[in-house]
Amino acid sequence: MTETDLTLEDGRTLHIYDTGTEGLMRPLTVFWHHGTPNIGAPPEPLFEAASRLNLRWVSHDRPGYGGSSPLPGRDVASAAHDVEQIADALGIREFAVMGHSGGGPHALACAALLPGRVLAAVSMAGLAPYGASGLDYFGGMNPSGAASLRAAAEGRAAKEAYEASDPEFDPETFTPADYAALSGSWKWLNRVVGPAMKHGPGGLIADDLAYVAPWGFAPSQIDAPILLLHGTQDRVVPSTHSEWLLAHCPTAELWRCPEDGHISVLNSGEAALEWLRSASDRTACEVHKGRHHLHS
Repeated sequence: MTETDLTLEDGRTLHIYDTGTEGLMRPLTVFWHHGTPNIGAPPEPLFEAASRLNLRWVSHDRPGYGGSSPLPGRDVASAAHDVEQIADALGIREFAVMGHSGGGPHALACAALLPGRVLAAVSMAGLAPYGASGLDYFGGMNPSGAASLRAAAEGRAAKEAYEASDPEFDPETFTPADYAALSGSWKWLNRVVGPAMKHGPGGLIADDLAYVAPWGFAPSQIDAPILLLHGTQDRVVPSTHSEWLLAHCPTAELWRCPEDGHISVLNSGEAALEWLRSASDRTACEVHKGRHHLHS
């Protein structure tokens, strides 16, 4: 995997990760969108499956994390413009997107705002929009997680004050299945949390403020295939969030994982990649047929 810095048109820097195409036949690029608070390194536990499926990972530290410049007042939609510039710089025309937790909304932003480029999307344990009609946003959410997002909903000053209070981690945030995953194949996550907080909570604060503000797009805009995965035992992002997205995204399907929480749902990541490869290939075929029809 190579790491590089890309200077954007507004002068900001994004830190980019790229596994490249060496050894891949007919590679499909998958843009990975990381959770909160993580840096953007793509998920190593899925590298073997990705290689088997001829997938290239590209990802980046969201603004304010790791090696990426902050973007004051960023919304969820801003991820699409950043990814578009990365794809252009790397010469990637079409691609798929995949996100976990807070990465889910950012993956959906790309699918909504880059039509014709995003072939398919996966959101695992992802949030629905704050204030969405018919959704009890905090229902079933662990009290500490709810307190963090409620502070963000009160505005930047309240959120900064909340983080400055150095809130303790609540061990009840995760389920036994989550802890098993974190001590097993997904212990990799421990390596992407520390560096995300190295320079303070700025990235986390920007993320949480974006989640509870208008996203800058409607999930119903997405016309590419969407796979939603959610553990029904999730205490971080309750599965009702994906149920809401399912009801409001005509192209979505939902895999409910009855035994899983917020982390252990990642154990279905390989199956999700298989879905993503298949769905992207179908979409690409339809797109290319349409272009051929237009030119004939």
